[in-house]
Amino acid sequence: MNTVMKEIKDRTQLDNYLHAHHIESVFNESLLPYLSLYSYDQGELICSQGEPSEVLYVIVKGKVKIYTTSAEGKTLILSFKKPLEIIGDIEYVQEINIINTVEAVSSVHMICIDYRWLRKYGSDHAPLLQFLLNIITRKFHLKNNAMSFNLMHSVEVRLASYLLSVSFNGSESLNQGQQSIVNIRDAANFIGTSYRHLNRVILQFCTEGLIERDKGFIYVKDKEGLSRLSSHNIYE
Repeated sequence: MNTVMKEIKDRTQLDNYLHAHHIESVFNESLLPYLSLYSYDQGELICSQGEPSEVLYVIVKGKVKIYTTSAEGKTLILSFKKPLEIIGDIEYVQEINIINTVEAVSSVHMICIDYRWLRKYGSDHAPLLQFLLNIITRKFHLKNNAMSFNLMHSVEVRLASYLLSVSFNGSESLNQGQQSIVNIRDAANFIGTSYRHLNRVILQFCTEGLIERDKGFIYVKDKEGLSRLSSHNIYE
């Protein structure tokens, strides 16, 4: 699905998001007029791998998935992100094209600002620089943890956590009350196991009434059961 940015022209709502996430001081008086609030529907692309990177996105509502695509067209989901998170921070610092594709997996609101204004008015603003540093270093920390989790936790726990990430935003279903549909090969790639091994775990989950399987897809039936199995979601 192509990106269709829909601006929410409501300054009060934008200010409320800044206050709710305690980031009012991140953007100085010169930057504030250049902040915009945008919404994305479930399934919409926010930015695509390899495209020029021109905007810093601050996730203030919803959930996104981040994935990479190989030259052969194969995709690999890398992570899921919820507020408060930034997209385009590494690209801004390194002055490179967009590293990975970002897609909304729920209704998403983003505060956006063009790089040119950040460079003009924010390059020496300490709260902004500290904010970017905190976010970027946290990403590396979480990445390291995710790699450790894939080694330390069973496939059962990893699959349960993955299903919770891709199917739900907190207590809210990402499919408007319908059963959540998950691609099995995507799941195997993300949690780092073979398709054959994952099939055995899926059969176990089906027997236990946690999920249903149909034509290469998984349908989540028992969110609470998956939550008990994973104890906590290791991917968020």
